[in-house]
Amino acid sequence: MKTVLGKKLITCIMPHGRALPVLEALKEELGILATSIHHARGTGRMTPLAWRGVGEAAEKDVLSVIVPASRAEEVFGFIYENGRINQPHGGIVYQQTLSKSTEFHLPDLPDEAASKR
Repeated sequence: MKTVLGKKLITCIMPHGRALPVLEALKEELGILATSIHHARGTGRMTPLAWRGVGEAAEKDVLSVIVPASRAEEVFGFIYENGRINQPHGGIVYQQTLSKSTEFHLPDLPDEAASKR
C-alpha cells in the first residue's frame, strides 16, 4: 500500500435514492472510482418531517469521493448539479483536505467471459 498526499474528500448527504445515480455518473462521465455510499437517518431544520414531531427522521444517502486536489472543484460541481443539491431539501455537500490517503488497486483478473468458452 502506498500513502498518497494531495487528495480531497468530498462528502454529500442527500435524500435516499439519489447517491447511486450520481456514483454511476461519476464513473461513466469523469472516470472516478474512489467512491462509496452508506446510509444514515436524519432530518434538517426546515424539512417536512421536522414539523411533525420529535424523533421522526428520513433515510439519507451519504456519498463519499476521494479525488486529487486538482480535480476537487470539478467533481464538487458535478456532484452539486447531478445530486440536485441546489433544489429545496436537496442536501449538503462539502469537501476537506486529506492529510494522507492510501491507494488500493485491484489485480488484473482474467476475463470471465473468455474463461467460460
